[in-house]
Amino acid sequence: MKFKVDRRVLLAKLGGAAAVASLPSESLADALEQELMSEANYGPQCAGLDIIDMGDGVRRGAGQLFSKKNVAKIPVLPARPKLVDFFRLRFSNGTVAHCLKSAAHALADGQPERNIMAALVHDISLNLVKADHAWWGADLIAPYVDERIAWAVRHHQALRFFPDNEVGYEFPELYHCIFGRDYEPEPYIVAAYDSARRHRWYMDARMITVNDTYGFVDGPPPEIDDFLDIIGRHWRDPEDGLGADGSSSAHMWRTLINPNRPL
Repeated sequence: MKFKVDRRVLLAKLGGAAAVASLPSESLADALEQELMSEANYGPQCAGLDIIDMGDGVRRGAGQLFSKKNVAKIPVLPARPKLVDFFRLRFSNGTVAHCLKSAAHALADGQPERNIMAALVHDISLNLVKADHAWWGADLIAPYVDERIAWAVRHHQALRFFPDNEVGYEFPELYHCIFGRDYEPEPYIVAAYDSARRHRWYMDARMITVNDTYGFVDGPPPEIDDFLDIIGRHWRDPEDGLGADGSSSAHMWRTLINPNRPL
């Protein structure tokens, strides 16, 4: 699967060639993924939401909700919000479309439902924070999914840098094409990959990277309603609503509910 990105435009967004040369590989990869999300044809309602340039005074690692330039108005969520409410009213359109397309591929491919659920939530933490989004994402969802799904989400960030011929996942040559230099993952990413490669759940995380590539294809995404049955079987919404249940990640959900809270 091939994707087109304007190298000059991307370099300009990142501050020019000199700035790119000083960025760690993980930051470059995240920037590229954001560019692919923004360039995919998700429809006019998504324009401008998932761009790399967050605006003056906002660091690139900040979550998508923290730039008024990109997300000017925050809709009100229900009093006891569920996961689907965040898909409809909080997560940025580009991230929603990307995750829905990834999950749709997993479904069409006949993969286990846990893979489909993992695809649905693998990048939702980008709304909260971009830096090390997979680690944040795993912590965000851990109280509400099977441990195996959270583990897969946590490790997909590291696995994307390493090929796996068994499932047809190749090293993203687009990284070399865009950045024009040897692309070496940071040591902690290599260590995470080495650990995951020996784990019995390795293939769960690997399939997130495979499904992830299909999240950038052109065309409108499916609806979250198409996955309600799978969500019902693999996601545990708390009775009091996400953010109000006292879980280990409740504070993260409260931050997503109200990113304007000053303290």
